[in-house]
Amino acid sequence: MYSRKFLSLFGLAAIALSPLADTAATAATRDKAFFDSVAGTWKGPGEIVAGKYKGTKFTCNLVGEPVNDGGAGIKLDGSCRVGVFKQPMTALISQAGSSYKGKFLDGAAGKGLDVVSGAVTDDTVVVGLNRSKLNGAMIARIRDDKTMNVTVSVKVESQMIPVIGLTLTRQVDEMTVGSVE
Repeated sequence: MYSRKFLSLFGLAAIALSPLADTAATAATRDKAFFDSVAGTWKGPGEIVAGKYKGTKFTCNLVGEPVNDGGAGIKLDGSCRVGVFKQPMTALISQAGSSYKGKFLDGAAGKGLDVVSGAVTDDTVVVGLNRSKLNGAMIARIRDDKTMNVTVSVKVESQMIPVIGLTLTRQVDEMTVGSVE
């Protein structure tokens, strides 16, 4: 009788907890699907919208590949150009438990930024950025199959101020296919 009650309680606990497991599994699947959708070649214009270099326009060419560690994430490689100057651009964002970690360029220890947190929804990723006393966030939103908007903001006192805006367009190889008669 005791074992029957225990099994009944165990069964009820399993049923009660199963939505939590389904929610975690759904989030992992959603996150992976988002980053898989970002894979590919992207190109587009951007502008520095605040600060010392406000009004500076640039163009970026980036290639994204999903991370290969079984989790969700993306590795971006490419460059951004301002006039004749070209700056290599790399980023790694990878799942770390229920959040994200990674780096832009060589991370905060070098000349870049660390990714210190993150969250994904169906069409958006928001990651926390840090470098010494500088804190900020990057929001990348997929508008449609061919367009992604990226905003980088920094925290000034208690307010987030957008400093960089970028609109990327997916580059698709268009091959002409002929027929042989």
